[in-house]
This record gives sequence, C-alpha cells and structure tokens, in this order.
Amino acid sequence: MTGNEQALATEGLGKRYGKKWALRGCTLALPAGKVIALVGPNGAGKTTLLRMAVGLVAPTVGTVEVFGQSPTENSPQALSRVGFLAQDHPLYRHFTVADLLRFGRSCNVRFDEGLALKRLSQLDIPLNRRAGALSGGQQAQVALALALAKRPDLLVLDEPLASLDPLARLEFQQTLMGAVAADGVTVLFSSHVVHELKQVCDHLVVLNHGHVAVQGDIDDLLGQHRLLTGPRVETGPRKSGSVIEANHADRHSTLLVRDGRTALLPGWQEQPVALEELVLAYLRRGIDQEATV
Repeated sequence: MTGNEQALATEGLGKRYGKKWALRGCTLALPAGKVIALVGPNGAGKTTLLRMAVGLVAPTVGTVEVFGQSPTENSPQALSRVGFLAQDHPLYRHFTVADLLRFGRSCNVRFDEGLALKRLSQLDIPLNRRAGALSGGQQAQVALALALAKRPDLLVLDEPLASLDPLARLEFQQTLMGAVAADGVTVLFSSHVVHELKQVCDHLVVLNHGHVAVQGDIDDLLGQHRLLTGPRVETGPRKSGSVIEANHADRHSTLLVRDGRTALLPGWQEQPVALEELVLAYLRRGIDQEATV
C-alpha cells in the first residue's frame, strides 16, 4: 500500500429499498492504514454502507471502490483484500473451531491458518470445542481470528462489541489493536460506544439520516471545533464560522462551532470540545441541516 492510497472511496453512493433510501449521496475518501469509526443512530445507513463496501449489497446509485477496485465485481483478488465480521459474529454452530479453520483455509486464497492458531492459543480457546458451545466473547474472538487470517488489507466490522460484556470487549479490542500494530491493516468499524472511540480510532465518519454528517481525522476534527459560552444570542457571536449546535439558557448561550481561529467578541469564552460532545451534536442535527463537511 502507498502512503496516499485510499482504502475505501465512494462517490454519490446510495441504496434504496423500495421507496426508502437507506443511504444517499455518500461521498467518502477513507485513508489506508487508519482505524476508522463509523458512527450513527439505528437506521442511519451504517450497515448498508459496510455491506456495500464488502460486496454483499449492490448500490442503487453511485460508486464504491476498495483499494481502487469495485467489490461488487466479486473478483477473487478484490475479495481477498477484505475481511468482514458481521454484528452477530456468525459461525457454523455445529462446527468445531478446528473445522472452522479448515473451512476458512479452503475458501480464501491467502488464509494464514498459523496466525489464527496462534491467536486462539493465546486466548485459550480449544480447537475441539463446537462454536455453539463457546461463550459470546469466545465466538467473537474466533470470528475475528478467522477474519484476520485472511490477511486482509481492509477489515470491516459491523458493531463488533455490541453483544459483549466489558471484559470480552476489552479482550476483543486488545486483539484487534495488536493485529493493527503488527500487520498495518486498515480497520473500518461501526459502533454506538462513542466514549471508547478516542482510545482506538484515528478517523471518524458520522452518518445521520442516511447522509454523511461529518468526517475526518479525529485530532483534526477536535482541533477545528470548540465550545463558546457567552451572553445569550440567537445567532453566532461573530460573522465567520459554522454553528453546529446552539443551546440557550436565560442569560447565556453555548455554541459548538467549526471555524477558523478568529478573535472572540467581548464576554465570550472558549474551551475545547470532547469527542463525545462533537459526535452527539452532529447526531442531534435535523435532516435539513445535514451536509458533508
């Protein structure tokens, strides 16, 4: 992979089911080598986007490319570069872990069984145990080991932590981040757990109402946004800048803004914004306010 390579690129991407658009006007350029969080409420289009990225769903309009190739063409070369882990960690329940490894080896052109065996051994997951007899956390770890054994350049995870208890979540995250550090894989995952994102992610995409609300490297986004507090106003305290959210009390207003570093008007103070505050502000915006920024 080159330093400027895009792991996932979409242009005007949309998917319609009947008369309802699950995703519309989605344009993204996600850099390779990053851990990318995809955040949004239920029904925002997260799973639809991920399923189009791995070739399971064809777009209604627009284009999607993974490392410059269309995943819907189903070429072995393109598919071999992508690993996918669905939300419910689907495994053949009557297969043993060893059976699943053999199945994975037979279905993937560059399956690294030794890597999977090493990861499962470190986690003390027995190979002779049927998948249906494993705990939820163990099933998630087996599914992750199988996905990583593909040696993918892009690993796509749909709500991988949703059904796990706190200890299983931590163990899953540690395994995932160890793989990222060791192999340089690009990770794109959806999540509702906003407060954990800063610990593991480099890049953020917020989907809302089927549109991209905001995207960018997390450090850049936090640097571009700030909270302003001052005398109550109905509009922003200066001419420049974009007010993302405004909250008003009797005498004071608090504004979350994205703008340049121009001087504040008298009586106004600023402070940095936390990642969770930023995400929630974009999620609270109405559909008429959404724009890719």
